Amino acid sequence: MSDLRLSIAIGDYDRNRPLIDGAVQIDGVDPVFMKLVPEEIFFRAFRHAEFDVCEASLSSFAIKSARGDNPYVGVPAFLSRAFRHTGIFIRNDRGITGPEDLRGKRIGCPEYQLTACVWIRAMLEDDYGVQPSDVTWVRGGIEQPGRAEKISVEPPPHIKVVQAPPDRSLNQMLVEGEIDGFIGPRSPSCFDAGHPKISRLFPEPLTAASDYYRRTKIFPIMHVLGVRRSIVEQQPWLPAALLKAFEQSKAVALAKLGDTSATKVTLPFIEDQLQAARDLMGQDFWSYGVAPNRHVLDAFLQAHHRQGLSHRQLAVDDLFHASTLEAFKI
Repeated sequence: MSDLRLSIAIGDYDRNRPLIDGAVQIDGVDPVFMKLVPEEIFFRAFRHAEFDVCEASLSSFAIKSARGDNPYVGVPAFLSRAFRHTGIFIRNDRGITGPEDLRGKRIGCPEYQLTACVWIRAMLEDDYGVQPSDVTWVRGGIEQPGRAEKISVEPPPHIKVVQAPPDRSLNQMLVEGEIDGFIGPRSPSCFDAGHPKISRLFPEPLTAASDYYRRTKIFPIMHVLGVRRSIVEQQPWLPAALLKAFEQSKAVALAKLGDTSATKVTLPFIEDQLQAARDLMGQDFWSYGVAPNRHVLDAFLQAHHRQGLSHRQLAVDDLFHASTLEAFKI
């Protein structure tokens, strides 16, 4: 009997590469890997459910799960995680000296429902008292005009979301001073180019993020793994097999990262950065599975509901296949 042939769309990350290059196998699966950027994966997955298995936006996954029309079943392999204190940019000529000064401002965001934006708004609300309703959110493409929400969402009436002009990117609007700031998972090109009037809100984001983690023990989850529901109905063993394989792949990547006889990433002082991460967050700092991440997922789902993106309060277990919620032990 031949293995199950599946299309798998994921990002080209070190933690995925042992799967992509065949060093780690998925039990019972003959994979066809597609290495794509998140924006393409998410758009194609949530517009047309094109892939058998795919990396998925946590926010989009929650929206579809709350609506009851998610074509994918969740697997708690968290392929992307990030502290988003690096993702808030401001015009430094608008009197913005701290998060509280964002009240009353026009802030660009690629999509209101974007996972990074949900986490940023939650952090601004929880830590600084800045409510989502305190800001006018200007939605549009970061570098290209006309970006559409991959999933249609209708924010609550008290949340002000306006569309950027059809011929203007958020980067252009930031340069021209038509918006006061920007939040998102990518830095706008004007910041990368060193525009003198564009700065990060947090001048020392590593310090701010480290303090956030010490207080909350939250390492924000951005992406989960999804597997087509219709396949799981026929092959109920598949979600657990995928979680096992992605766990093994991450373990191989971390072992290589720790082998500094010849560093595997093009970055100096990697030994010190790796040790600093372990000192702050423990050995398993990039954990998969529900058990070590339940508090992170619960915090996200509560914020997601508060921000009007999930019409009902989801429980963590609503997102994932039952077989991935527990594992055997010897």
